[in-house]
Amino acid sequence: MDETFMLRALEISKQALPMCIPNPPVGCVLVKNDKIVAEGYTQAVGGNHAEVEALNAYEGSAEGVTAYVTLEPCSFVGRTPACARTLAQFGIKKVVVGMFDPDPRNNGRGIEILKQAGVDVVIGVCSEQVTAHLGPYLNQS
Repeated sequence: MDETFMLRALEISKQALPMCIPNPPVGCVLVKNDKIVAEGYTQAVGGNHAEVEALNAYEGSAEGVTAYVTLEPCSFVGRTPACARTLAQFGIKKVVVGMFDPDPRNNGRGIEILKQAGVDVVIGVCSEQVTAHLGPYLNQS
């Protein structure tokens, strides 16, 4: 099931283009009881990232929710809060990530924030498809 939900996150991430540039086009799907309960994708620069969009669209508790995110949640505060901290503070207990973010401001730090908060993290689901989609972003990092 992880692949199915990650491929859906990848599909909705395409809606972020071209408005999100220069940020990466990221998708996030929240799943509870094997059903998608919310989705989000990166907004225009200065707007919400995919994770925050999905959390804002969700109206339930975090109990039993898994977040599927195409790119490692960010670990730093820029124009927006750090998504890794936001997911952890919301109470998400499992995050499935398509690939590490090679941006030197992240590059494993978002994963570490999640793990330190007790979140179960799975990395590399559909990594080939995610890497192909994020190629233009990866080449500028």
